[in-house]
Amino acid sequence: MEVILKQDVKNLGEKDDIVKVKPGYGRNFLIPKGFAQQATESARKVLAENLKQAQFKQEKIRKDADAIAAKLEGIKLTIGAKAGESGKIFGAINTIQIADALKKEGFDVDRRRITFDAEPKVIGEYTANLNLHKEVKVKVPFEVVAE
Repeated sequence: MEVILKQDVKNLGEKDDIVKVKPGYGRNFLIPKGFAQQATESARKVLAENLKQAQFKQEKIRKDADAIAAKLEGIKLTIGAKAGESGKIFGAINTIQIADALKKEGFDVDRRRITFDAEPKVIGEYTANLNLHKEVKVKVPFEVVAE
């Protein structure tokens, strides 16, 4: 079954992508939740027209994302966390803390666009992956220090 995604679905695709899914997943989850619609011929024509009109806007958004990515190249964040004597953090560093640290540096990045290679649970250096755009991804190093 092919569906047109109405919004980004993690591990499946992004908005306006036409993806092939199992019929049960499409009928019982994606379509009722409003994440997708069935990819009929008329829906494909509407999608093609909408994509054609949105292409100009997407180019501007991509240029903005490229500009932010260029500014983020030299940045290194420092996140403070409470830690024990062995260096283990009480809790874990999450995407909200990274987004707040980026906001202090002057970059407004949505926390849902931030992922980690490895979950930061001890003091040390890590990398945060920022998905600024479908084609623009940036790795930002950050260091977790004890407070």
